[in-house]
Amino acid sequence: MRRAGVVRLRDLPLPELTRIAGELSAVGVERLLRTAVSRIGGGSLQTAAEYSLGLAQGTRDWPASDRRRRAAQVYGVSVERFRKHHELMVLGQITEQIIVLAGRPHTAQEPGAPDTARPLAPVHRSLHLRIHGRPEPATVRIHVHSADLLRDVDVVLSPSNTYFALPAPYKSSVSATLRRAGARLDPAGGLVEDHIHDELAHWVARSGTGGRAALPGTVAVTSAGALAAQGVRRIYHVAVAQPRPGTNDYDVQPADVTRGVARAFAVLAEESPRFDPPLTSVCLPLLGAGRGGLTPLESFGALWPAVEAELARRHHWEIHFVVRAQARADLIERLLAPLAAPTTHDRGTA
Repeated sequence: MRRAGVVRLRDLPLPELTRIAGELSAVGVERLLRTAVSRIGGGSLQTAAEYSLGLAQGTRDWPASDRRRRAAQVYGVSVERFRKHHELMVLGQITEQIIVLAGRPHTAQEPGAPDTARPLAPVHRSLHLRIHGRPEPATVRIHVHSADLLRDVDVVLSPSNTYFALPAPYKSSVSATLRRAGARLDPAGGLVEDHIHDELAHWVARSGTGGRAALPGTVAVTSAGALAAQGVRRIYHVAVAQPRPGTNDYDVQPADVTRGVARAFAVLAEESPRFDPPLTSVCLPLLGAGRGGLTPLESFGALWPAVEAELARRHHWEIHFVVRAQARADLIERLLAPLAAPTTHDRGTA
Protein backbone atom coordinates (compact mmCIF):
# COMPACT_ATOMS: atom_id res chain seq x y z
CA MET A 1 0.00 0.00 0.00
CA ARG A 2 2.89 2.39 0.75
CA ARG A 3 4.21 1.90 -2.78
CA ALA A 4 0.82 2.39 -4.45
CA GLY A 5 -0.48 5.25 -2.32
CA VAL A 6 -4.12 5.97 -1.45
CA VAL A 7 -4.99 7.01 -5.00
CA ARG A 8 -4.62 3.36 -6.11
CA LEU A 9 -6.24 1.67 -3.12
CA ARG A 10 -9.13 0.27 -5.17
CA ASP A 11 -6.66 -1.64 -7.35
CA LEU A 12 -5.00 -3.45 -4.43
CA PRO A 13 -6.05 -6.73 -2.80
CA LEU A 14 -6.09 -5.73 0.90
CA PRO A 15 -8.33 -8.32 2.58
CA GLU A 16 -7.16 -7.70 6.14
CA LEU A 17 -7.41 -3.91 5.95
CA THR A 18 -10.82 -4.24 4.31
CA ARG A 19 -11.99 -6.62 7.04
CA ILE A 20 -10.77 -4.37 9.84
CA ALA A 21 -12.28 -1.27 8.20
CA GLY A 22 -15.61 -3.09 7.93
CA GLU A 23 -16.14 -1.72 4.41
CA LEU A 24 -15.38 -3.10 0.97
CA SER A 25 -14.64 0.32 -0.52
CA ALA A 26 -11.30 2.06 -0.85
CA VAL A 27 -12.82 4.95 1.10
CA GLY A 28 -13.27 2.70 4.13
CA VAL A 29 -9.66 1.50 3.99
CA GLU A 30 -8.42 5.07 3.64
CA ARG A 31 -10.52 6.09 6.65
CA LEU A 32 -8.95 3.24 8.65
CA LEU A 33 -5.44 4.35 7.65
CA ARG A 34 -6.15 7.98 8.55
CA THR A 35 -7.54 6.95 11.92
CA ALA A 36 -4.50 4.78 12.63
CA VAL A 37 -2.08 7.56 11.68
CA SER A 38 -4.01 10.13 13.75
CA ARG A 39 -3.54 7.91 16.83
CA ILE A 40 0.26 8.11 16.61
CA GLY A 41 0.08 11.34 18.58
CA GLY A 42 1.68 14.01 16.40
CA GLY A 43 5.30 15.00 15.98
CA SER A 44 7.76 13.93 13.31
CA LEU A 45 6.56 10.33 13.44
CA GLN A 46 3.00 11.21 12.45
CA THR A 47 4.11 13.72 9.81
CA ALA A 48 6.41 11.14 8.22
CA ALA A 49 3.59 8.58 8.32
CA GLU A 50 1.25 10.97 6.50
CA TYR A 51 3.80 11.60 3.75
CA SER A 52 4.76 7.92 3.49
CA LEU A 53 1.20 6.81 2.76
CA GLY A 54 0.16 9.85 0.71
CA LEU A 55 -2.28 11.05 3.40
CA ALA A 56 -0.79 14.55 3.69
CA GLN A 57 -2.74 17.14 1.74
CA GLY A 58 -1.70 17.31 -1.89
CA THR A 59 0.31 14.06 -1.85
CA ARG A 60 -2.34 11.51 -2.89
CA ASP A 61 -0.95 11.12 -6.40
CA TRP A 62 2.74 11.55 -5.60
CA PRO A 63 5.06 8.73 -6.69
CA ALA A 64 6.30 6.54 -3.85
CA SER A 65 9.83 7.88 -4.31
CA ASP A 66 8.67 11.49 -3.84
CA ARG A 67 6.69 10.59 -0.74
CA ARG A 68 9.67 8.75 0.71
CA ARG A 69 11.95 11.71 -0.04
CA ARG A 70 9.61 14.15 1.73
CA ALA A 71 9.27 11.82 4.72
CA ALA A 72 13.07 11.59 4.94
CA GLN A 73 13.23 15.40 5.03
CA VAL A 74 11.01 15.36 8.12
CA TYR A 75 13.79 13.50 9.98
CA GLY A 76 16.61 15.34 8.21
CA VAL A 77 18.21 12.13 6.94
CA SER A 78 19.10 10.76 3.54
CA VAL A 79 16.53 8.79 1.58
CA GLU A 80 18.60 5.64 1.94
CA ARG A 81 18.95 6.06 5.70
CA PHE A 82 15.22 6.66 5.97
CA ARG A 83 14.42 3.57 3.89
CA LYS A 84 16.60 1.28 6.00
CA HIS A 85 15.67 2.60 9.43
CA HIS A 86 13.04 5.30 9.90
CA GLU A 87 10.57 3.96 7.34
CA LEU A 88 10.42 0.58 9.08
CA MET A 89 9.73 2.35 12.36
CA VAL A 90 7.02 4.54 10.81
CA LEU A 91 5.24 1.64 9.09
CA GLY A 92 5.57 -0.45 12.24
CA GLN A 93 3.85 2.22 14.31
CA ILE A 94 1.01 2.49 11.80
CA THR A 95 0.63 -1.28 11.92
CA GLU A 96 0.50 -1.29 15.72
CA GLN A 97 -2.31 1.28 15.68
CA ILE A 98 -4.25 -0.76 13.12
CA ILE A 99 -3.86 -3.81 15.37
CA VAL A 100 -5.26 -1.81 18.30
CA LEU A 101 -8.18 -0.66 16.14
CA ALA A 102 -8.80 -4.24 15.08
CA GLY A 103 -9.12 -5.20 18.73
CA ARG A 104 -7.08 -8.38 18.49
CA PRO A 105 -3.52 -9.56 19.22
CA HIS A 106 -0.83 -9.49 16.54
CA THR A 107 -1.54 -12.96 15.16
CA ALA A 108 -3.07 -14.12 11.90
CA GLN A 109 -6.70 -15.18 12.08
CA GLU A 110 -7.31 -18.86 11.48
CA PRO A 111 -9.37 -19.69 8.38
CA GLY A 112 -13.01 -20.07 9.30
CA ALA A 113 -12.53 -18.49 12.73
CA PRO A 114 -15.23 -16.03 13.84
CA ASP A 115 -14.58 -12.36 13.07
CA THR A 116 -13.40 -10.87 16.36
CA ALA A 117 -12.78 -7.35 15.07
CA ARG A 118 -14.36 -4.60 17.10
CA PRO A 119 -15.62 -1.29 15.69
CA LEU A 120 -13.12 1.50 15.19
CA ALA A 121 -12.71 3.93 18.06
CA PRO A 122 -15.11 6.87 17.69
CA VAL A 123 -13.83 10.00 15.99
CA HIS A 124 -16.62 12.15 17.46
CA ARG A 125 -17.97 12.25 20.99
CA SER A 126 -20.79 14.36 22.44
CA LEU A 127 -21.03 15.30 26.11
CA HIS A 128 -24.04 16.94 27.76
CA LEU A 129 -22.94 19.10 30.68
CA ARG A 130 -24.58 21.00 33.50
CA ILE A 131 -23.13 24.51 33.66
CA HIS A 132 -23.81 26.73 36.67
CA GLY A 133 -26.01 29.64 35.63
CA ARG A 134 -27.21 27.91 32.47
CA PRO A 135 -30.82 26.66 32.45
CA GLU A 136 -30.31 23.81 29.96
CA PRO A 137 -27.45 21.36 29.47
CA ALA A 138 -24.63 22.41 27.16
CA THR A 139 -23.43 20.04 24.45
CA VAL A 140 -19.66 19.78 23.99
CA ARG A 141 -18.28 17.76 21.08
CA ILE A 142 -14.83 16.16 20.92
CA HIS A 143 -13.28 15.41 17.52
CA VAL A 144 -10.52 12.80 17.51
CA HIS A 145 -8.64 13.54 14.31
CA SER A 146 -6.40 16.10 12.67
CA ALA A 147 -7.63 19.72 12.64
CA ASP A 148 -7.71 19.80 8.83
CA LEU A 149 -10.57 17.26 8.86
CA LEU A 150 -12.94 19.60 10.72
CA ARG A 151 -16.17 20.43 8.94
CA ASP A 152 -18.96 22.93 9.56
CA VAL A 153 -17.30 24.64 12.52
CA ASP A 154 -17.39 28.43 12.18
CA VAL A 155 -14.21 29.29 14.08
CA VAL A 156 -11.10 27.24 14.86
CA LEU A 157 -8.56 28.44 17.41
CA SER A 158 -4.94 28.04 16.35
CA PRO A 159 -2.06 28.32 18.87
CA SER A 160 0.58 30.85 17.88
CA ASN A 161 3.79 32.32 19.19
CA THR A 162 3.76 35.94 20.26
CA TYR A 163 5.29 37.03 16.93
CA PHE A 164 2.47 35.36 14.98
CA ALA A 165 5.09 33.57 12.88
CA LEU A 166 3.54 30.42 11.42
CA PRO A 167 5.57 27.19 11.30
CA ALA A 168 6.50 25.64 7.96
CA PRO A 169 3.45 23.97 6.38
CA TYR A 170 5.05 20.51 6.32
CA LYS A 171 5.25 20.35 10.13
CA SER A 172 2.73 18.52 12.31
CA SER A 173 1.50 21.19 14.74
CA VAL A 174 -2.09 22.44 14.69
CA SER A 175 -1.06 25.81 13.27
CA ALA A 176 1.03 24.18 10.52
CA THR A 177 -1.80 21.79 9.71
CA LEU A 178 -4.32 24.63 9.40
CA ARG A 179 -1.89 26.66 7.29
CA ARG A 180 -1.40 23.69 4.95
CA ALA A 181 -5.12 22.96 4.73
CA GLY A 182 -6.00 26.61 4.09
CA ALA A 183 -3.61 26.99 1.17
CA ARG A 184 -4.63 26.67 -2.47
CA LEU A 185 -2.62 24.08 -4.38
CA ASP A 186 -2.31 23.19 -8.03
CA PRO A 187 -3.20 19.65 -9.24
CA ALA A 188 0.39 18.51 -8.65
CA GLY A 189 0.38 19.73 -5.04
CA GLY A 190 2.36 22.91 -5.70
CA LEU A 191 1.55 25.98 -3.62
CA VAL A 192 -0.51 28.61 -5.44
CA GLU A 193 -1.75 30.80 -2.57
CA ASP A 194 -0.74 30.60 1.10
CA HIS A 195 -3.95 32.24 2.29
CA ILE A 196 -3.65 31.98 6.07
CA HIS A 197 0.06 32.86 6.18
CA ASP A 198 -0.43 35.92 3.95
CA GLU A 199 -3.49 37.20 5.81
CA LEU A 200 -1.75 36.80 9.16
CA ALA A 201 1.26 38.74 7.86
CA HIS A 202 -1.10 41.53 6.78
CA TRP A 203 -2.74 41.53 10.22
CA VAL A 204 0.68 41.88 11.87
CA ALA A 205 1.55 44.77 9.55
CA ARG A 206 -1.74 46.56 10.24
CA SER A 207 -1.47 46.07 14.01
CA GLY A 208 2.00 47.59 14.15
CA THR A 209 3.50 44.56 15.93
CA GLY A 210 5.86 43.63 13.10
CA GLY A 211 9.27 42.75 14.48
CA ARG A 212 8.22 42.75 18.13
CA ALA A 213 6.25 40.37 20.29
CA ALA A 214 2.58 40.88 20.99
CA LEU A 215 1.25 40.47 24.50
CA PRO A 216 0.45 36.85 25.37
CA GLY A 217 -3.26 36.28 24.95
CA THR A 218 -3.54 38.52 21.88
CA VAL A 219 -5.83 37.14 19.16
CA ALA A 220 -5.29 37.71 15.43
CA VAL A 221 -8.08 36.88 12.99
CA THR A 222 -7.83 35.51 9.45
CA SER A 223 -10.13 33.73 7.08
CA ALA A 224 -9.93 29.96 6.83
CA GLY A 225 -8.65 30.03 3.24
CA ALA A 226 -9.39 26.81 1.38
CA LEU A 227 -10.96 25.35 4.53
CA ALA A 228 -14.03 27.44 3.71
CA ALA A 229 -15.01 24.60 1.38
CA GLN A 230 -15.40 22.46 4.53
CA GLY A 231 -17.59 25.00 6.30
CA VAL A 232 -14.80 26.56 8.41
CA ARG A 233 -15.11 30.35 8.23
CA ARG A 234 -12.52 31.92 10.54
CA ILE A 235 -9.20 31.10 12.16
CA TYR A 236 -8.41 32.81 15.48
CA HIS A 237 -4.66 32.77 16.09
CA VAL A 238 -4.08 32.89 19.85
CA ALA A 239 -0.64 34.06 21.01
CA VAL A 240 0.28 31.74 23.87
CA ALA A 241 3.88 30.66 23.16
CA GLN A 242 6.75 32.97 24.06
CA PRO A 243 9.98 32.09 22.20
CA ARG A 244 12.94 31.44 24.48
CA PRO A 245 15.85 33.63 23.26
CA GLY A 246 18.72 31.73 21.67
CA THR A 247 16.82 28.44 21.44
CA ASN A 248 14.12 26.74 19.39
CA ASP A 249 11.97 26.31 22.50
CA TYR A 250 8.92 28.11 23.83
CA ASP A 251 7.42 28.95 27.19
CA VAL A 252 3.66 28.80 27.71
CA GLN A 253 2.01 30.04 30.89
CA PRO A 254 -1.40 28.56 31.75
CA ALA A 255 -2.69 32.03 32.64
CA ASP A 256 -1.92 33.17 29.08
CA VAL A 257 -3.95 30.26 27.70
CA THR A 258 -6.93 31.27 29.85
CA ARG A 259 -6.54 34.90 28.82
CA GLY A 260 -6.21 34.01 25.14
CA VAL A 261 -9.32 31.81 25.10
CA ALA A 262 -11.34 34.48 26.89
CA ARG A 263 -10.15 37.05 24.34
CA ALA A 264 -11.07 34.71 21.48
CA PHE A 265 -14.64 34.50 22.79
CA ALA A 266 -14.77 38.30 23.07
CA VAL A 267 -13.70 38.58 19.42
CA LEU A 268 -16.28 35.95 18.47
CA ALA A 269 -19.05 37.89 20.22
CA GLU A 270 -17.99 41.04 18.35
CA GLU A 271 -17.68 39.38 14.94
CA SER A 272 -20.63 37.02 15.04
CA PRO A 273 -23.47 39.47 14.16
CA ARG A 274 -21.57 40.70 11.08
CA PHE A 275 -21.90 37.29 9.40
CA ASP A 276 -24.92 35.70 7.78
CA PRO A 277 -25.59 33.29 9.31
CA PRO A 278 -23.90 34.48 12.53
CA LEU A 279 -20.82 32.70 13.84
CA THR A 280 -21.91 30.35 16.61
CA SER A 281 -19.55 27.36 16.76
CA VAL A 282 -15.93 27.35 17.90
CA CYS A 283 -13.35 24.55 18.08
CA LEU A 284 -10.39 24.52 20.44
CA PRO A 285 -7.24 22.35 20.39
CA LEU A 286 -5.29 21.85 23.61
CA LEU A 287 -3.39 25.12 23.37
CA GLY A 288 0.25 24.92 24.45
CA ALA A 289 0.26 21.12 24.76
CA GLY A 290 2.64 20.61 21.84
CA ARG A 291 6.03 22.30 21.73
CA GLY A 292 4.74 24.77 24.30
CA GLY A 293 5.50 22.21 26.97
CA LEU A 294 2.19 22.07 28.82
CA THR A 295 0.78 18.65 29.55
CA PRO A 296 -2.71 17.97 28.13
CA LEU A 297 -4.03 18.17 31.71
CA GLU A 298 -2.42 21.60 32.25
CA SER A 299 -3.69 22.90 28.92
CA PHE A 300 -7.27 21.79 29.47
CA GLY A 301 -7.20 23.04 33.06
CA ALA A 302 -6.18 26.47 31.74
CA LEU A 303 -8.66 26.80 28.88
CA TRP A 304 -11.77 25.22 30.41
CA PRO A 305 -12.51 28.05 32.92
CA ALA A 306 -12.79 30.51 30.02
CA VAL A 307 -14.99 28.08 28.07
CA GLU A 308 -17.22 27.37 31.06
CA ALA A 309 -17.67 31.08 31.75
CA GLU A 310 -18.79 31.63 28.15
CA LEU A 311 -21.21 28.71 28.25
CA ALA A 312 -22.82 30.25 31.33
CA ARG A 313 -22.90 33.76 29.83
CA ARG A 314 -23.95 33.05 26.23
CA HIS A 315 -26.16 30.03 25.72
CA HIS A 316 -25.96 29.85 21.92
CA TRP A 317 -22.25 29.00 21.53
CA GLU A 318 -21.46 25.52 20.21
CA ILE A 319 -18.23 24.22 21.73
CA HIS A 320 -15.94 21.69 20.04
CA PHE A 321 -12.54 20.28 20.96
CA VAL A 322 -10.14 18.67 18.49
CA VAL A 323 -7.37 16.23 19.49
CA ARG A 324 -5.43 13.66 17.49
CA ALA A 325 -5.04 10.96 20.14
CA GLN A 326 -7.81 8.90 21.72
CA ALA A 327 -5.99 9.20 25.05
CA ARG A 328 -6.46 12.98 25.02
CA ALA A 329 -10.15 12.62 24.21
CA ASP A 330 -10.44 10.17 27.11
CA LEU A 331 -8.76 12.71 29.38
CA ILE A 332 -11.17 15.49 28.42
CA GLU A 333 -14.12 13.17 28.93
CA ARG A 334 -12.88 12.15 32.39
CA LEU A 335 -12.27 15.75 33.44
CA LEU A 336 -15.77 16.79 32.35
CA ALA A 337 -17.49 13.74 33.86
CA PRO A 338 -18.44 15.57 37.10
CA LEU A 339 -20.47 18.03 35.00
CA ALA A 340 -22.36 15.35 33.08
CA ALA A 341 -26.08 16.07 32.87
CA PRO A 342 -28.36 13.29 34.14
CA THR A 343 -29.84 11.03 31.49
CA THR A 344 -33.57 10.91 30.81
CA HIS A 345 -33.76 7.73 32.86
CA ASP A 346 -31.97 9.38 35.78
CA ARG A 347 -34.33 12.35 35.72
CA GLY A 348 -37.33 10.07 35.61
CA THR A 349 -36.28 8.16 38.74
CA ALA A 350 -35.00 11.12 40.74
